[in-house]
This record gives sequence, C-alpha cells and structure tokens, in this order.
Amino acid sequence: MITTITTYPLPKPMTQAEARRMFLSTAPGYRDVTGLFRKYYYLAEDGKTLGGVYLWNSRVEAEAMFNDEWRTTMRGKYNTDPSVVHFDCPVVVDNLSGEILSNK
Repeated sequence: MITTITTYPLPKPMTQAEARRMFLSTAPGYRDVTGLFRKYYYLAEDGKTLGGVYLWNSRVEAEAMFNDEWRTTMRGKYNTDPSVVHFDCPVVVDNLSGEILSNK
C-alpha cells in the first residue's frame, strides 16, 4: 500500500466552514477512483495550509491520479502549486473495521 500526502500552502487563509464546503463538493469524485482505499482532507488550524492524505493499493494507481492534468486543476483551484509525497505503507491498523492490513 501507498500513502500519499498532498499539501497546499494557501495565498490567504481559509476558514473551516469554507474548507468543509469545498471538501464536501469534491468528495464524491473520489468514491470510485481505482486503487484508492481512503482519502482524508485536512486544514491547518491557522487556515494557511490544506491538503489530503490518501491510502492507495499501489504506487502505480496513486501516480495515475497525481498527473500533470491534476496538478493544473489543483493550481487553478487553490492558486498555489501542490506538494505530493508518496510513502510505502506496509501496515495499517483500522480500528473502525477491526483489521490490521498488510502488504503481501
């Protein structure tokens, strides 16, 4: 599995209410993305940074999402260039399902 963290330093702070509205408007688009297990949206307490944390089945599937077209769209939406970092994620503890997941 792969964890990807995206980060957007915002040119002006965003309120929690603004972020929630924006996140809820885009969330349905992630429901059927191939290889995506979960996506978490986040907003820093000071409202100056937002982003996402994604859990993927594989690096190939993650990289398929974070392509040049995606970067252009995000740059237009947030008026800043996103940072994208991928991490190997060999074990996940999921307390909601009661499972411990591991790469094979």
